[in-house]
Amino acid sequence: MAEEATLLRVDSEFFAAHSFDELAGRTDYWLGQQGRITHPVIRRPGATHYEPIAWHDAFGLIADTLNTLASPDEAIFYTSGKTSNEAAFSYQLFARAFGTNNLPDCSNMCHESTSMALAETIGIGKGSVSLEDIYNAELIVICGQNPGTNHPRMLTALEKAKQNGAKILAVNPLAEAGLLRFKNPQTPRGLSGVGTGLADVHLPIKVNGDLALFQAIGALLVDKEATAAAAGRPGTVLDLDFIADHTTGYDAWARNVRAVDWDAVLVATGLTREQIERAADMFASSGRTVTCWAMGITQHRNAVATVKEIVNVALVQGNIGKPGAGLCPVRGHSNVQGDRTMGIWERAPAHFLDAIQAEFGFDPPREDGLDTVDSIRAMRDGKARVFFGMGGNFVSATPDTVVTEEAMRSTKLTVHVSTKLNRSHVVCGETALILPALGRSEKDLTGGIEQRVTVEDSMSAVHASKGPLRPASDQLRSEVDIVCSLALATLGDRYGIPWAGFRSDYTNIRHSIAKVVPGCNAYAEKVDRPGGFVLPHPPRDSRTFATKQGAAVFTASPLDVLHVPEGRLLLQTIRSHDQFNTTIYGLDDRYRGIKNGRRVVFVHREDVAELALHEGQQVDLISEWTDGSERCAPDFRVVTYDTPKGCAAAYYPETNPLVPLDSTALGSNCPTSKSIIIRVEPAASRPRSSGGSGHGVGADRGHKSDVDPDHLS
Repeated sequence: MAEEATLLRVDSEFFAAHSFDELAGRTDYWLGQQGRITHPVIRRPGATHYEPIAWHDAFGLIADTLNTLASPDEAIFYTSGKTSNEAAFSYQLFARAFGTNNLPDCSNMCHESTSMALAETIGIGKGSVSLEDIYNAELIVICGQNPGTNHPRMLTALEKAKQNGAKILAVNPLAEAGLLRFKNPQTPRGLSGVGTGLADVHLPIKVNGDLALFQAIGALLVDKEATAAAAGRPGTVLDLDFIADHTTGYDAWARNVRAVDWDAVLVATGLTREQIERAADMFASSGRTVTCWAMGITQHRNAVATVKEIVNVALVQGNIGKPGAGLCPVRGHSNVQGDRTMGIWERAPAHFLDAIQAEFGFDPPREDGLDTVDSIRAMRDGKARVFFGMGGNFVSATPDTVVTEEAMRSTKLTVHVSTKLNRSHVVCGETALILPALGRSEKDLTGGIEQRVTVEDSMSAVHASKGPLRPASDQLRSEVDIVCSLALATLGDRYGIPWAGFRSDYTNIRHSIAKVVPGCNAYAEKVDRPGGFVLPHPPRDSRTFATKQGAAVFTASPLDVLHVPEGRLLLQTIRSHDQFNTTIYGLDDRYRGIKNGRRVVFVHREDVAELALHEGQQVDLISEWTDGSERCAPDFRVVTYDTPKGCAAAYYPETNPLVPLDSTALGSNCPTSKSIIIRVEPAASRPRSSGGSGHGVGADRGHKSDVDPDHLS
């Protein structure tokens, strides 16, 4: 909100003063700090500068380009999780009326593994908890997640849970400051500097060790139940009634975890058996457990299996569909879950497409479209010619930066709906457009009335939102306006879809949402309620599971241990404190003691010694892929840090060049940004790289990283 409300402006004078090549040499941080974009601009083929273009002409150019493609599938319509429900619904409707399901979104890169695993095991790809469940839990397990940096709103909920007596188990390679103690600035205790202690136990698990951990915990819970049953207390540890009445596959799963290889578990996790047994004791003694996770779980090759193993442990204790318990995938963007609910999905289910047909009178395409990774491949291979981005910073968010940049540059047209400059505006197609949008914090008077939009959070709660601030420019248009105006320019009156009516009053969109989107009946009326409403969630609401088996599914997965060669490290990409996704607000990370820089790599002190490195040394990070190829991210500073031996961490998007495009999670195609095998070499031993693999990708060129030793272990 503060960034969006900046008084700085990127106007005609700015684009006249800064050439395209100059902007391309700037960092994401610098670009984002220049201010709000005030009017639509175009970079024509071969031009040295972006120049203004009228909205009417911009829509006409896009429409003409789209309508001359050999196939609608040559267009890609990407969406950021910031897009409102009304804009997302209109956007997917436009893409499908145009003739394609190419609707990749940011979910493909973060929680796609969650969505796939939950849909297959509990019948819906969403978490099953509310904030009240977190407040009332006896145990909260936080895996692969750092709320202090990534989900700060969650810290307040955890603080309240602690005050209500909850125990917190943190499972994360790094001992994150925000999980150890939370100093809430909205409370006297927080302002005093005392704060609230959060995590009762921290398991410093090795990167990619979570599948093994949850299989081991499952094995220990099964053993504890057997002991209790032998003592005449069956059902003391496991919820046998829930297992019998609501699940399938328990016996096969139990056999699988009973046979777990403990030596392999200890290697994979880097933990002692005593640490794992202590964690299992916390599960066993809790009657209400909420398990939370984020991208530290979802961005691995075995991520889908890991999420399923988390589900197994929840099912075995009946921790779904009862107060104070459940599954809680914590998503980042304000509406990434709502976008998917509204149909932003390259693989929309048949019942959703049937509902579109019934409401709008046309049969949408039925073939699956392209997700994010496959969209990059399609652009790289010349199969996609137009890229339209509704928000976000696609180039910096995606893996294999050099490949992605080459793919984007090979397109005929790129269009980005944005509020501020970012890297994607300078890595673009033959023709490039930037269309400036209203921010969520600004008044939307489209159609001459005060409009509002709706969003859905990670807990399936939908509420209305309208901005209070004066728009940064009278040239800005809302995302709904942009989508509907483009649809009119491209499709005209094809199918009779009321684009003009949608644009003039968003309530009309909400009426169509009510008829198309499951669980959204009387949508316009429900969002009028104070606080909005909660979408139905059968597992949570009635312990019913719409899986193929008609019950919640236990899954028996093989134990998958990632082996790292001698002299190599396993890298996870992370965010800094002054960052949200790819948006970099500043160059400090006060939680980890880093000041004025971002090109740092956190390494265990023993690894630093064994690799013949030293604190503060400049090094290159080189990832090694199974096909023998290598990728380099140069000029990182070594910081010794309390991370598991054999593991390393560094900020993205600077490290995105190291993630191979073909390194994705089985079953979800999500990039494996949390488990990349790298070697570390002194910077002087390699020739300097350039382009996407070097300083151009959100780096902090010109800034030296300072390390505050008081913050480091």
